Amino acid sequence: MSTIINQRQYPQHKTFTMDLAGRPLTLEVGKLAELANASVMVGYGDTRVLVCVTASARPRDGIDFFPLSVDFEEKMYSVGRIPGSFNRREGRPGEKGVLTGRVIDRPLRPLFPYDFRNDVSIMATVMSTDHDCSPEIAALIGASAALSISDIPFNGPVGALKVGLVEGELVFNPTSEQNKVSDLDVTVVSTGKKVVMIEAGANEVDNDTMYKAIEMAHNANQTIIALINSMVEEIGKPKFEYPHAEFNQELFDKIVAATMEDAKAAMDTDDKNVREARWNLLIAKWHELFLAEYPDMDNYLEEFTYKFQKKIVKAWLLEGHRVDGRQKNEIRALSAEVGVLPRVHGTGLFTRGQTQVLACCTLDTLSANQRLDSIWEETEKRYMHHYNFPSYSVGEARGARSPGRREIGHGALAERALLPVLPSVEDFPYAIRVVSEVVSSNGSTSQGSICGSSLALMDAGVPIKAPVAGISCGLIQDDNGGFTTFIDIQGVEDFHGEMDFKVGGTKKGITAIQMDLKNDGLTMEIIREALDTTYDARCEILDQIMNPCIAEARTEVSQYAPKMLTIHIDPSKIREVIGSGGKVIQKIVADTGAKIDINDDGTIFISGVDGASCDAAQKCIEDIVFVPKVGTLYYGRVVRLMAFGAFVELAPGKDGLVHISKLAERRIEKVEDACKVGDMMWVKVMEIDEKGRVNLSHKDAVREVEAKKAAGEIIK
Repeated sequence: MSTIINQRQYPQHKTFTMDLAGRPLTLEVGKLAELANASVMVGYGDTRVLVCVTASARPRDGIDFFPLSVDFEEKMYSVGRIPGSFNRREGRPGEKGVLTGRVIDRPLRPLFPYDFRNDVSIMATVMSTDHDCSPEIAALIGASAALSISDIPFNGPVGALKVGLVEGELVFNPTSEQNKVSDLDVTVVSTGKKVVMIEAGANEVDNDTMYKAIEMAHNANQTIIALINSMVEEIGKPKFEYPHAEFNQELFDKIVAATMEDAKAAMDTDDKNVREARWNLLIAKWHELFLAEYPDMDNYLEEFTYKFQKKIVKAWLLEGHRVDGRQKNEIRALSAEVGVLPRVHGTGLFTRGQTQVLACCTLDTLSANQRLDSIWEETEKRYMHHYNFPSYSVGEARGARSPGRREIGHGALAERALLPVLPSVEDFPYAIRVVSEVVSSNGSTSQGSICGSSLALMDAGVPIKAPVAGISCGLIQDDNGGFTTFIDIQGVEDFHGEMDFKVGGTKKGITAIQMDLKNDGLTMEIIREALDTTYDARCEILDQIMNPCIAEARTEVSQYAPKMLTIHIDPSKIREVIGSGGKVIQKIVADTGAKIDINDDGTIFISGVDGASCDAAQKCIEDIVFVPKVGTLYYGRVVRLMAFGAFVELAPGKDGLVHISKLAERRIEKVEDACKVGDMMWVKVMEIDEKGRVNLSHKDAVREVEAKKAAGEIIK
């Protein structure tokens, strides 16, 4: 319950509300962050995200791109936690925060005017988190609303929804519990007419189900757009005028007219290096022809190059011609190789044209799982996928840098594509890390990472459910609404095309989608064609190159990977295994050389450099927690004789009594007449009394053993 003591009026304070997937959505304006160009406090259930948008008054001098920054801030107070860092402050965004910033950026960036160069900042701060109501969706809707009502030039609004697949039914914005059993997690962002972003993870969902989910979300997004449009009508500000980016159309037209045939010849190759060398010669020719008349032409060379190449690529693609001579649904030359690096647990080298990715898989104990300190429910990661994009991969001379948003995003996409096929912890008790090293890049390295990583996992002996391949689909549209899609886009087609529709999956279905656009959105017809085209292409990759290389996981992990065993004990016995101050488990580790991890549910993971150390540690633990079972046969050693019977050791430190009357079929006078210390004998557990004492019988055990032998049974 909030308490309000207010001496100030907020004349612009307004709240707009609607129902969103059965939970209240509120967009509150006019109360917070008054100095921003616009701010919206989004309430969705108990989630609260403050979204503020600001723009500079004028562009920076000499800037030739649109400087948009999107920040998604995860505040730990929003989930009632104190940050785990040394200084207890939030630091740089976590991976999920970076990915959410990208999800907000991608659909909004194409909706700003093409020649807009003012700095724009979108900052979404999560102030309260309800795990049933996605902060990501709240931030997307808030950014759309704030930009729409602000004076910043923007061609929105957009609406955003998540769709899950729970027990075969499509569900909007699934709750936390529904997410745990959902086979689909797709985020769809739409304008009033088209879909502008798709981000999906799925458990091998078929194309028809995915298409239906996207279509349903697109239609439902229209209610969100209608709410934001009502805000614009009531409180929206007029958009400010901005200085339009300069472009020398006169010079550009002269260059096109004078060098079109030379430009086509320069572009018509499948070799990126050859194309760039030819284009540099073409620029030298432009200087010869026009530099005297236009001394400032170097200010426009980059944009001239972009527009000229796009003009050629677009015309060719609409005619069915690609710069490397391929058909529109033809994949570049492929190759696959495993076992590339001798000491690495698993490696996969995947090459498609001039795109080449070397994926390296490392296996470790579960203690190597990544711990997460964030506002999300996930607290650790067992599978980690990292993507590196060094400058040499594109022929540039630049020093190494820490991973940027793009590298984090591409690694997360590959991770998401492979997660659905990984074995459970119970079946494969390892922490798994895959690193995708992009050694050469000419288009769709993220999808090459999926293919290479699938190879590396199988090479490492990870029993994945099925191989996963990834491929991207491009798009070119004409001025009349016609379009052409084409598969396996290379760098120049990605740069000048309008879509990069990336799909990863198995033959059974889709495991991940990420869609990047440079236009105002996609129709459902284009989405349908992209889904079908990418399915055919990934099946071709699997059949022609990946499966012939390695079709399933190796039966054993690498000799250099730790060996693992999993056992389960009664949780009440955990204290005995650990011992006072950890003395027992430390001794087991010291004696066997194995590493031991114990979960609260009694699951114990044992790892070692070889199987013998794991087996030795397992035997030690089983001896500690050993509990004999009534009616079970044991083969034990006589450890002590008493006048009334013999004590037989069933496990180290665990023995039972064979009464003198149970030592033989005949009556004996002394225990020594039947056995001596050190003898091995079969015994059967007859009773465990209320004090835990174990009563055994040798004669009953002998009868049962003889009967089993006569029946031909194997005695264990």
